[in-house]
Amino acid sequence: MIIAVQRVLKAKVVINHSIYSSIDCGALIFLGVHTNDTEKDAQYLAQKISRLRIFADQGGKMNKNINQIEGSFLVVSQFTLYGDISKGNRPSFLHSANPDYAKELYDYFIDLLKMNKNIVKTGKFGSNMMIELVNDGPVTLILESKR
Repeated sequence: MIIAVQRVLKAKVVINHSIYSSIDCGALIFLGVHTNDTEKDAQYLAQKISRLRIFADQGGKMNKNINQIEGSFLVVSQFTLYGDISKGNRPSFLHSANPDYAKELYDYFIDLLKMNKNIVKTGKFGSNMMIELVNDGPVTLILESKR
């Protein structure tokens, strides 16, 4: 699994010109599922992201995690994170998991975040979504479960 996490002041998911979900201060997570991913990958990333210290303390250093700032996660599925553009000009998505399996691990990842006492909002899996965000920093990190 791969996630792109962005520290945000606010973010929202818009579907068909209506707000589907939104958060204030927290982290926007784009989640991609690889064909070889398992529940262990979801467990690793959920644990890692819940403890990730990317929020500023009083001194301005990244020392606080999401719970310490009383922030929220907004998790959005994004199969294109496994798009391969090494050959040609059109991405290949051979490494992206099939939608049924990807949704299963996406939902499992969300459940794990919630079990860690995190506030979690989501996009709508498989939908065409517009994501609006105000990146804080900017801070954007990529985490992969296989590294």
